[in-house]
Amino acid sequence: MNLNELPGSELILPGLEDIHQGRNKTIGSLLISIASVRLTAAGLDIPKESLISEPELALYAHLQNEREDAYPYYNALLNSLNSFCVALELTKD
Repeated sequence: MNLNELPGSELILPGLEDIHQGRNKTIGSLLISIASVRLTAAGLDIPKESLISEPELALYAHLQNEREDAYPYYNALLNSLNSFCVALELTKD
């Protein structure tokens, strides 16, 4: 399975690298924290010690610091995350 071919991989794969390097406050790593249970169930190795609590709130706060209207971007990121998870889950079956 080539993870680079999955939708949303341009966000998720750097987030995986961030999590493995202990960087847990990047957009990508926060997305990984949001879906860690789902990603782990689909076969990815997610180090639990790097995950933060309430990643949804942390992601939204992070986006509010970068953008005037964070809500549409937040929703787009979650949609990309969901697309990646669904595609990954389909490759597992």
